[in-house]
Amino acid sequence: MCLAIPGRIVELVSGQHQVGVVEVAGVRRKVQLGLLADDLPKTGDWVLIHVGFAMSKISEFDAAEQMRLLSMLGETEQAMEEVRGYGLEEGATRYGPDFPN
Repeated sequence: MCLAIPGRIVELVSGQHQVGVVEVAGVRRKVQLGLLADDLPKTGDWVLIHVGFAMSKISEFDAAEQMRLLSMLGETEQAMEEVRGYGLEEGATRYGPDFPN
């Protein structure tokens, strides 16, 4: 089981519609921001991510609480494996043609 993972937006990817780079515990990965189109996050905002999609914006306090909860549930390593799987490198395989590299 993996819950939503908190990440901080560190970059909005130019030339790629509604894609940002998030950082989770030092790991940076691209995520799709389209589900938050009505209130797109900006650099520095915190979001909850799941399978490469930002699901909601959250506060920094709530992000720390979510990481604490993941740790208490023993899910931290699985969450980090999920984040590593998003890929940031060029040519990384994504979830389909609608998810830009």
